[in-house]
Amino acid sequence: MSYLMTIDAGTGSVRAVIFDELGNQRGVGQEEWEHSHEEDVDNSMNFDFRTNWGLVCRCIKRAVAGADIETTDIKAITASSMREGIVLYDKFGHELWGVANVDARAFKEVRELKENFVGIEEQFYQESGQTFALGALPRLLWIKNNRPEIYEKIDKISMISDWILAKLSGVIATEPSNAGTTGIFSLKNRDWASHQAQKVGLKSDIFPKVYEPSEPIGEVTVQASMHSGLEQGTLVVMGGGDVQLGSAGLGVVNRGEMAILGGSFWQQVVNIDSSVTPPLDMGIRLNPHVIAGLSQAEGITFFSGLVMRWFRDAFCDMEKIEAKKRGKDVYAILEEKAKKIPLGSHGIMPIFSDVMKYGKWYHASPSFINLSIDPNICNRASMFRSLEENACIVSAINLENISKFSGVYSDTITFAGGASKGALWSQILADVTGKSVKIPVVKEATALGGAMLAGVATGLYGSVAEASKEIVKWEKEIEPDMQNHQKYAEIKEKWQKIYQAQLSLVDRGLTTSMWKAPGV
Repeated sequence: MSYLMTIDAGTGSVRAVIFDELGNQRGVGQEEWEHSHEEDVDNSMNFDFRTNWGLVCRCIKRAVAGADIETTDIKAITASSMREGIVLYDKFGHELWGVANVDARAFKEVRELKENFVGIEEQFYQESGQTFALGALPRLLWIKNNRPEIYEKIDKISMISDWILAKLSGVIATEPSNAGTTGIFSLKNRDWASHQAQKVGLKSDIFPKVYEPSEPIGEVTVQASMHSGLEQGTLVVMGGGDVQLGSAGLGVVNRGEMAILGGSFWQQVVNIDSSVTPPLDMGIRLNPHVIAGLSQAEGITFFSGLVMRWFRDAFCDMEKIEAKKRGKDVYAILEEKAKKIPLGSHGIMPIFSDVMKYGKWYHASPSFINLSIDPNICNRASMFRSLEENACIVSAINLENISKFSGVYSDTITFAGGASKGALWSQILADVTGKSVKIPVVKEATALGGAMLAGVATGLYGSVAEASKEIVKWEKEIEPDMQNHQKYAEIKEKWQKIYQAQLSLVDRGLTTSMWKAPGV
């Protein structure tokens, strides 16, 4: 039996997952990680490549041990990661600097770009589908302005998934689905748009070779073998962005199919032709898919999974104790209690992520609105349910906005990621959207998508689409309760009005935004 490995570097954790050639998960190693704030640098989110490489290697070893296989049985390895995060290298291939996905330090540089090059963001967006919010151009300008000694040494730029592959193979390269999120990229050509960097006075010769996902780029080196325990010479295969690979792992490989990936962030994606031009209002983002010829229209719900982790760790010590005694996951305990709470969570309105407004992206101050001092109404169970309902409401609005732009509608959503393990959460999603919700057997769809790429590279499958037909299996399909759908429509409308009022407090300087895009 042959085995395939994906290393998936998410916002909140990194994992190494091993699959057999039939798509069955055989071993996993996972470590939570954090991205530190840089002293005296507002809104910074560093990527600690030194510490994190050690975590990656620990995950690899743990996955191999869990799978109970020999490393010689692993035929290929690939990687995925959070999008937008970048790593810079010198001419020797050594890392110089790295940031994680929502690093927003370059707010002055965003304003500088807009003031000095009027209309440039709109122009570049039409080519790349990306705004400056999380793009690489403002970050590179920040480096040039604030860390000139680093800027002068920059020889290459890559994404975090590419960094993992570079650590394994010694080859610095990239691919469209993740590199596309830098904004310095052409949706249509699936290649760098280096002229953008040149136009704003940045280096234009730092962009590495672009491979298509599933193309081999090298082999595990002697040094990487010593650190990770992997066999020297194991095939290293080009990977992809976490959302696009997750879509492949869900079988979302054809035009018009849609999915929600419920991880640290929730992404709502709809497959469209790569020839489709981004909307003029810059309300959503467009990314290259891992499937040639397709792009994805995407909405993002900020911090949904991370908010749940915060709520668990801040308020749910009793549930943690109960979960340990019963041998269950603490989220399963919270869902048991939340299931007893009526639809609407007694009117509690969570204020965390706004609907995606890519052209002017910021959020209200994190809060719960409409709480009660009656402990029978306002408690951990009702607040937990309100968070689940809210994530689904924001996702539903994002999908509606994508459909208005693209003209693509579907009666079915594929739902995956950690959130899809929640039976209550899955039913709420069906009820809020009014759509059937399909849950895959393998919830870690991003890792499975990576295994598909590795399988294509080794000849196990003819294509990603072929692989998805063979190995994506379904656990269940949940039908919406249309009476509940009507009730949630009213709650959704009310929530939008409340959120606008909360945003106005940020605008007036009375509260602090949960997150603001640079330059807003």
